[in-house]
Amino acid sequence: MHYNYIAIEGNIGAGKTTLATRIAADIDARLILEQFEDNSFLPKFYIDPDRFAFPLELSFLADRFQQLKNHLGTPDLFQQLTISDYFIHKSLIFARKTLAIDEFTLYSKLFSIIDAALPKPDMLVYLYLEIEKLTENIRKRGRDYEQNIDKSYLERIQSGYFDYIKQQQDMRILIIDTNNMDFVENNEDYNLLLGIIGNAYETGVHRIKPK
Repeated sequence: MHYNYIAIEGNIGAGKTTLATRIAADIDARLILEQFEDNSFLPKFYIDPDRFAFPLELSFLADRFQQLKNHLGTPDLFQQLTISDYFIHKSLIFARKTLAIDEFTLYSKLFSIIDAALPKPDMLVYLYLEIEKLTENIRKRGRDYEQNIDKSYLERIQSGYFDYIKQQQDMRILIIDTNNMDFVENNEDYNLLLGIIGNAYETGVHRIKPK
């Protein structure tokens, strides 16, 4: 691959962590996984989003920045490619959908300071999955605090990603429709997906529907 740093993104339940982990293992890349399960505000947010949205988004931003700074700021002589299962800009995408206007204004100022200190990925891969399939994946993985996520919330997050992607002019973004793929159980689908990512080095936004 022609990359030094790839970020895999998608809505909740899209399979980001699964894909990033498998690719990193197969091509011996350095792997960065978001430690969201350590965030004590997350279960509280799903119960009372109005109350806990702001501390949740701030804590996520701080944790993501610290993790990415620690990993991306230290070159690895043996693993030149880094793959992460998130991009720091997801903080801004989620915050725009969850915070009140005055909270988001403050949050975006803090985000700008943090964002300037981190390198951008050579490729942002967005895994697109329809809301019904996201809901099914969330149900299957069985995290208690996720089981009551409203479909309207998933729709807002999905639209937030789309709005963000439309605004990017100088970033390599690969959008892959995975609705008819099973890269977990089907090796043919996984290899197809890996090939698409490896061959998509051209500048610009690409939308790919494999099947």
